[in-house]
Amino acid sequence: MSCLFFDIKLGDRILTDVVNPIGGNMRLDKYLKVSRLIKRRSVANEACDAGRVTINDKVAKASTEVNIGDVIGIKYAEKTVTVKVVRITESIHKEDAKDMYELM
Repeated sequence: MSCLFFDIKLGDRILTDVVNPIGGNMRLDKYLKVSRLIKRRSVANEACDAGRVTINDKVAKASTEVNIGDVIGIKYAEKTVTVKVVRITESIHKEDAKDMYELM
């Protein structure tokens, strides 16, 4: 798979972004890890297997493809976090991971 690399100027920093030109989608477990919504990919897999993660109000498997505009719900012990996917990238700096989604 070929990817496009480009630089984004964000304040004083320049970020290098990677975009998949073939639709820009990614596996759910990887998206949760890259966006730092869940710390480890194995934990993201377990959450999906337990039925605690939804995409567009449907229970999702770890292998489900995430697309820009999808709404992801994650059930934690006492709360549910709902986010809208606004960016998909293969890797990102920790401090910029929050730019991959909008809290709802």
